[in-house]
Amino acid sequence: MNGQTLTKTEVADLRCLAGMIVPASPAHGVPGADDDTIFADIVKSIGRDRDKVCAALAKLRMLAGGPFGTLDAARRNEVAARLRAEGGAPIGVLTRIVLLCYYRDDRVMVSLGLEARPPFPKGHVVEQGDWSLLDPVRSRRPFWRQVS
Repeated sequence: MNGQTLTKTEVADLRCLAGMIVPASPAHGVPGADDDTIFADIVKSIGRDRDKVCAALAKLRMLAGGPFGTLDAARRNEVAARLRAEGGAPIGVLTRIVLLCYYRDDRVMVSLGLEARPPFPKGHVVEQGDWSLLDPVRSRRPFWRQVS
């Protein structure tokens, strides 16, 4: 993990929260978002969203009254539910990163019945639809200002 991105406490809190956002499922044979490989991807993917992720983790610590990862399971559930209920952009950003990294893991893709590969360059076949459905959009007047 990149120690420059988050503190040790933030990493521990994030890992605990990620495992609650997407817990492991033995029934489907998939790991949780706190799995070593997936979690390493989460930490590596924070990048430009570092400030918002840190703000979300700070709010989590504030609601927990200290490090979130050290709480017992019942208190963690209570704090996580409150965090989710209060929401906000930083929480949305943190959740987006967790989910994006989780669903790009090969084990998760295979469990969904999808081929574990990027969509390109091989691509995916998309059935042709009724292009006439776009006619109303094509025929309307431009609603943007022309640039000289």
